[in-house]
Amino acid sequence: MKKLIFRIALSITLLFVATLPALANKSAVTIEAPAAAAPGTQVTIKVHVSHGGNNFFHYTDWVTVSANGQEIARWEFSSGNRPEDADFTRELTYTVTGPVEISAEANCNMHGSAGKATVQIK
Repeated sequence: MKKLIFRIALSITLLFVATLPALANKSAVTIEAPAAAAPGTQVTIKVHVSHGGNNFFHYTDWVTVSANGQEIARWEFSSGNRPEDADFTRELTYTVTGPVEISAEANCNMHGSAGKATVQIK
């Protein structure tokens, strides 16, 4: 009987902790990139992801980066292959061929995305 009560209490506690409103948020991104670059130049783009959870139940499950609407990078995560922390950075290089709009978005497996971030490289 004690084992049953313990299992029920543990299950309720885990469910409660996994759904706490204080932990509930959407994955958000900011982009760090140069404001201008000459055509043919390789630039480094950093995508900073912030999220209030990074555990087996609650984590960022994907991050995408696009240039002028075309996906140029994507990172996929799962409960067994989560990001290294709740807030993390991914970096990529991109060859500028002219003015370009870089956009990025991240998604929480439970609460979705806070929306796209966008920067212009002229």
